[in-house]
Amino acid sequence: MTTQPEGQEENQTTASDESTSAAAAAESGLAEANEKLQAEKRELMDRLLRSQAELDNFRKRTHKEKEEIRQHGAENLIRSLLPTLDGFERALQHRDENVPEAFFQGFELIYRELREVLRRAGLEAVETEGQLFDPYVHQAVETVNAPGHREHEIVEEMQRGYKLKNKLLRPAIVKVATGEKEKK
Repeated sequence: MTTQPEGQEENQTTASDESTSAAAAAESGLAEANEKLQAEKRELMDRLLRSQAELDNFRKRTHKEKEEIRQHGAENLIRSLLPTLDGFERALQHRDENVPEAFFQGFELIYRELREVLRRAGLEAVETEGQLFDPYVHQAVETVNAPGHREHEIVEEMQRGYKLKNKLLRPAIVKVATGEKEKK
């Protein structure tokens, strides 16, 4: 058996201890670097998710704004066509005997087509016939004593009211029945 001098043994132990501590320090450094990279990765992932959410919200908001602009434009156009629709209705109600029937048939055809186009766009007439007065959709211009009618029942429609997709565009102008006063 060979024996090594005491100094060499000590040097090997010191070198071994140094390499172990260097390995531990390197391992510790790697763990620290790994943790730092993991934290950076989490931060970047969080930023990515936030950016994606912001982009998604932006897309939804712009879609909603475009739809509102389109709806507002359609609403203004339809509102401006209501007097024309009223004119067609008055003309068809008051036929002149001196005007050929073919003229009125053509007039009626145009009126029906216009009403159908507006109906597809979401326009609907406010119900008045036999209905009770509703201040949210009717505008009373006169109250009349009307036997045979209920209190606050609409007696006559003066001008048709319209809703566009359940939003009131114009209230119906109506005459409303008043009840008879009870005599004591």
